[in-house]
Amino acid sequence: MKLFEKVINPREVRRKLGLNQQEFWTKIGVTQSGGSRYESGRNMPKPVRELLRLVHVEQIDLSRVRREDFEIIEYLKENHPDLYKSLQKAVKARQEAAAQRGEEVATDMSR
Repeated sequence: MKLFEKVINPREVRRKLGLNQQEFWTKIGVTQSGGSRYESGRNMPKPVRELLRLVHVEQIDLSRVRREDFEIIEYLKENHPDLYKSLQKAVKARQEAAAQRGEEVATDMSR
């Protein structure tokens, strides 16, 4: 199952983040009334689910992500898979170490 196909309960995510509907849904380009309908059980389109996951679950600041970032990732995957895997492990280790210290690791891709 792909990540964006997992069932995400938007109301639960929003409440865990302590946001009202306006704050929560505006960050992903959905009106408060549209978000309310999704929270009430209306079927959420895959692009909206994916944006919700990226912004509110993965905590990625989409305003800082550029097309070039994705091109670099694809280049590494295709041409340097060992380096890509090594970088993945390093990031995971960094996140785990920060979590143990109670810190949050920035997910800013522009660094």
